[in-house]
Amino acid sequence: MTSGGHNRKPYLQAVRDGTARPSDGEPVRLPPTPLVEPDWADRFPGTDPDEARLRDRCHGLWTRIGPTLVRSVGLVAEQQETFVEWITTTARIEQIERRMSLEGLITAGQRGPVRNPLSTLASQYRSHRKGLTAELGLSPAAASRLVRPLDDDEDDPFD
Repeated sequence: MTSGGHNRKPYLQAVRDGTARPSDGEPVRLPPTPLVEPDWADRFPGTDPDEARLRDRCHGLWTRIGPTLVRSVGLVAEQQETFVEWITTTARIEQIERRMSLEGLITAGQRGPVRNPLSTLASQYRSHRKGLTAELGLSPAAASRLVRPLDDDEDDPFD
């Protein structure tokens, strides 16, 4: 949205319609470069079953959502760190939730029963993921504000 509260047209559509202004500026488009899946074992080392579960979950998110982001918003390798961070955060939230389910929402503290401290950590991770989700357009509201990247054959606004 612009500061006036109006929805901004995609740049090339504004050019075609004759309403483009110099202040609009053409958005930067990076050349397509393939995403490179990180080695999840580097991020989640160890032989513990929880770490293996995290690696499998991350790989699953990468293979399921990565190609969709490439097609829908033009995600390229130079931008993939945000996606990797989203995957890591999502996997950590699931790990925390699993552990809280095993330990309980209320745990023993020094002075008696207390809320599980992992709930605070889960809340912080969720807040972080919310921003990443919006940036990647992975929520329905965020997706509605994204503009699909143009195909190479659509570069000429006067076709």
